[in-house]
Amino acid sequence: MANKIPRVSVREQDARQRATNFEEVCYGYNAEEARLEASRCLNCKNPRCVAACPVNINIPAFIGKVNEGNFAEAASIIAEDSSLPSICGRVCPQETQCEGSCILGIKGEPVAIGKLERFVGDWSLENGGKSAVKADANGHKVAIIGSGPAGLACASDLAKMGYDVTVFEALHKLGGVLVYGIPEFRLPKEKIVAREIASLRDLGVKFETDVVVGRTITIDSLMEDEGFDAVFIGSGAGLPRFMGIEGENLNGVVSANEFLTRANLMRAYDEEYDTPIYVGKRVVVVGGGNVAMDAVRTAKRLGAEAIIVYRRSEAELPARVEEVHHAKEEGIVFRMLTNPVRVLGDDKGWVRGITCVEMTLGEPDESGRRSPVVKPDSEFDMECDVVIMALGTSPNPLLKQTTAGLDTDRRGCIVASDSGATSRQGIFAGGDAVTGAATVILAMGAGRKAAKAIDEYIKAKR
Repeated sequence: MANKIPRVSVREQDARQRATNFEEVCYGYNAEEARLEASRCLNCKNPRCVAACPVNINIPAFIGKVNEGNFAEAASIIAEDSSLPSICGRVCPQETQCEGSCILGIKGEPVAIGKLERFVGDWSLENGGKSAVKADANGHKVAIIGSGPAGLACASDLAKMGYDVTVFEALHKLGGVLVYGIPEFRLPKEKIVAREIASLRDLGVKFETDVVVGRTITIDSLMEDEGFDAVFIGSGAGLPRFMGIEGENLNGVVSANEFLTRANLMRAYDEEYDTPIYVGKRVVVVGGGNVAMDAVRTAKRLGAEAIIVYRRSEAELPARVEEVHHAKEEGIVFRMLTNPVRVLGDDKGWVRGITCVEMTLGEPDESGRRSPVVKPDSEFDMECDVVIMALGTSPNPLLKQTTAGLDTDRRGCIVASDSGATSRQGIFAGGDAVTGAATVILAMGAGRKAAKAIDEYIKAKR
């Protein structure tokens, strides 16, 4: 029986070695390993994994082709629904989505769907796999704001439908959060991200960098002067949040966004680049999500003792289990049920430590997690040189400020329907710009829904 075969483990870099470099942690499957893991799939008649995938990849079909050794056909099946398989196979939270719904996971280990998707995506990049079939040009133009996962997914689907698509990116590098937010050791930029984007160029998608929509050009001018029939906003959520505690303006307090952007986009970790980043001897990262894990593991690789401070217990950590596991293997210190109340500075205005309080867990809050409560008389000081705030992000207000009639909610997120339609006709939005910070695959799902809605909107106007 296929479900009697144990899950094929994935080869990884030794933890002590990888904690000192920025090379990829996970090596992935080779062809033999991939075929063996694929043979575990039961090919369910009603595959729950497909319904749990935000972009609805035909998972049993592509895995069946991997089992047969027909990797090219497996790549073609994935390409029908996903334009970024090598990326999603690395960074998506499969354990709570496709793999979390795998029937084999009820009494054992689910099929390693994410690792198989990564294998197929990488095989396709290495062997010149073909993209999905593109329709003939239909004479209509669509502008995409942001080259992150939502924008890339929307652009890919529209290009396949025959639209003339242009992606406008504010930074000098394409990829959005894929290049500035996710560390090299989790997602190689040139090896994977740049090549995935190149496959979109092959579909005819055009890219313009260093264009800040709302400053360089406005959405209204794109539609009125440049002749775009519709606009999709996939600009993400890059505005960091802070705690509002004493000492946050000291030198050495940074947001995780700034820290990771300097490390990833500006390659601060690479000695060949003159863009160093200060970490001192000890770094404290405040937060417990995936961004916090990325920041603390980056700080460790830059040579600091790296500590996570989180106000709830480990059971409530929002980060992926795999990322927490890898962080622990690499020597990251976790201080659970701990919360900063002030940042301490020296006489020169630099961080010298933080004052924290111990917490206990009370009743569940609106999110369902137990609310942290301060333990009386529990203050203590912790020495550190850098404090990184990884407390979430919200969308930049620039587009709201420069686009009349574009509704946003109290968090600054663009108000959009499930299809991506906004309060302005012809303007659609999706991903973190609508939901706030979320996952790559959820942003891609939103981009795909918006592409379908844009197609229907333009066809209705003809």
